[in-house]
Amino acid sequence: MIKSIKNNWKNLLNDEFQKDYFKKLMAFIKNEYENKTIYPPKELIFNAFNLCPFNNVKVIIIGQDPYHQENQAQGLCFSVPDDVKIPPSLRNIFKEIKNDINKQKTSGNLTNWAKQGVFMINATLTVEKDNAGSHQKKGWETFTDEIIKLLNKEKNNLVFILWGAFAQKKAELIDKNKHLILKSVHPSPLSASRGFFGNNHFSKTNEYLIKHNLPPIDW
Repeated sequence: MIKSIKNNWKNLLNDEFQKDYFKKLMAFIKNEYENKTIYPPKELIFNAFNLCPFNNVKVIIIGQDPYHQENQAQGLCFSVPDDVKIPPSLRNIFKEIKNDINKQKTSGNLTNWAKQGVFMINATLTVEKDNAGSHQKKGWETFTDEIIKLLNKEKNNLVFILWGAFAQKKAELIDKNKHLILKSVHPSPLSASRGFFGNNHFSKTNEYLIKHNLPPIDW
């Protein structure tokens, strides 16, 4: 599965791949894919890494779990393929984009964001069909925390977008003097009206990037 990473992330993470917890995680994941229906498809587990090489990362959006229903998960948090119905949280993200920067989104496929330097990573990279959270506390969180630490340490002037209590805990891993941290409640229908709408995170991200001589994101 590690072989599916095709760019400079592989060398940067090589030491992590050798650690006991990661070897145990890969053994668990291999067995899960052989015996159950697991999402995303195996070849897309590291899709966020392949679409957004380390050198290109400008913005990080942190999710919790992949979608756990058929044909939704594609290895990018919140994103779904073109022909899939837009899930409720993503629909609210698109509402905020419309309110914030007056851009209308019609497809839930966020691949174009990734190609512009938006690293969309779930804390847990796999999940069993119809069983949300089923692969939590198996080692993925340790791995993705190391990713956040690496980005925090090795890069400057990143924008970390943290939606919801789970993602906001990751702020502990980030140096706010080197990077911009944007926080709000989650875009879920259960919480979006309590501070997600009106957070202006998309315009704030671009203002920060421009200020630091980086190309803005075409959201």
